[in-house]
Amino acid sequence: MKLSLATRNFLGYAVVLVTFGAVSVFSVAEMHRNQQEVRLVSQGYLHLSQDAAALETLQKNRVRDTARLIEERNADARRALVRLSRLYFPPLMAQRLTQGLQRARELLPLAPASEEGHVRDLVAKMEQLEARYREYESALEAVFAQVERDAPDPSVLQARTQKLTQLEASVDREVRLLEAAVESRIRDQVDVAEERERKSGLLIIALSVLAIAVGLLATAISARTLRPVRRLTEGVMRVSRGDYPAQLGLTGDDEISVLSREFDAMARSLREREAQLREKQEALLRAEQLAAVGRISAQVAHEVRNPLSSIGLNAELLEESIASARFDTPDQAREARDVLQAMSREIDRLTEITEQYLRMARLPSPQLQPEDVNELLDNVLDFSREEMERSGVTLERALDASAPRALLDEGQLRQVFLNLLRNSREAMPEGGQLRVRSRVENGAVEVVFQDTGRGMTPDVKERIFEPFFSTKEGGTGLGLAVSQQIVQAHGGSIRCESAPGQGTTFVVTLPRA
Repeated sequence: MKLSLATRNFLGYAVVLVTFGAVSVFSVAEMHRNQQEVRLVSQGYLHLSQDAAALETLQKNRVRDTARLIEERNADARRALVRLSRLYFPPLMAQRLTQGLQRARELLPLAPASEEGHVRDLVAKMEQLEARYREYESALEAVFAQVERDAPDPSVLQARTQKLTQLEASVDREVRLLEAAVESRIRDQVDVAEERERKSGLLIIALSVLAIAVGLLATAISARTLRPVRRLTEGVMRVSRGDYPAQLGLTGDDEISVLSREFDAMARSLREREAQLREKQEALLRAEQLAAVGRISAQVAHEVRNPLSSIGLNAELLEESIASARFDTPDQAREARDVLQAMSREIDRLTEITEQYLRMARLPSPQLQPEDVNELLDNVLDFSREEMERSGVTLERALDASAPRALLDEGQLRQVFLNLLRNSREAMPEGGQLRVRSRVENGAVEVVFQDTGRGMTPDVKERIFEPFFSTKEGGTGLGLAVSQQIVQAHGGSIRCESAPGQGTTFVVTLPRA
């Protein structure tokens, strides 16, 4: 898709703004991440490292004091040292273990997703150390129970001392592992922070250079695309003076080129508008002529209808007289009656033609009322069923029961439906199928007449609604013209779809009530 000049300029400067915005957002994000890592190290790992170091110191002191206590020969001194050991070490160790475990758990909300697994591992190590120290305390109490005696059992004391030694080594190992893990995470975090700071600085510099380059490019494109402005101004001035054939002829896909082509199109449209005005003037002249012909036709029809009525009445009287007259031969009587019947048929045909002319010239305004289109169609189809059957035409109904009421004049619309039925029947002289259906389309009610007749050529289809145009022998060419006039007076429309050999479809659209 080609972009206009304004769009390209806007996009260029938007890219610049987005680039600088990306630099700012990236910088803020990196600062936030660095702050989070610093907080994780300063408020978490360092304190946890101090707790691990304190635990290690306490444990070493207690191991040393326990060894001295066991080696003491004086029973009273041993009991005094046991009481001192129970009073001093357990609270300090419990406090350090609880404090270290709490700090390790408090690191979880502070840790990023990449560090969360390591923090959970530290929590697990602290919990394991706490459990190991409880085992150590239990073993130490067993040793204290022997040491407090006046004469400890050497074998029992030795066995308990061996178990205590093993637990001391296990606790010492757990403390060292915890301390090593914390120090390792501190070193890793420092290394990661330094590497990220280096990459962030390089990326910020690259984004800034890119933003400057994009800004310079946008400026260069704007200067290049604004060069044809002078030529455009001169061409517009010529067009404004009425020099319509003058063409700017600017090529390209930017806004100025599009504007120049629009001015060229405007000049062409002005020339075409003049030609259209001439055509409309000619069409208006033809309409005025047609209106004059309609008025003359109405006057002529009115003047002809009265003599036709008299001629028809006299023909009927003459027919009665001939019926009672005597002729030399039966052939003469039959010939006289045939001539009289031919006269009556021609009089009836002329009377119908005059009535059509009068209806076209004096079509009354429709009295619109909310009516059920399906009910009106049922009545019209029932009325025409016998005539259709005699002509070998099969009627098929497909009326939509959900169709809403429409605004219509029942008498006038009945005339339209009867005319369309008659045209469909005459289009199928050897019989066929006529399908009549109603439906709802875009909130309006549509009535469709679809026959299987011989269809129409495109030239004929373009002219079927013209007054006095007819393809039928003896036709007046007023039926469809009057039907269209009636439907348009209802605020609707009528259209035709037809092709040679594929039948004809008339669609009447009426506004819903």
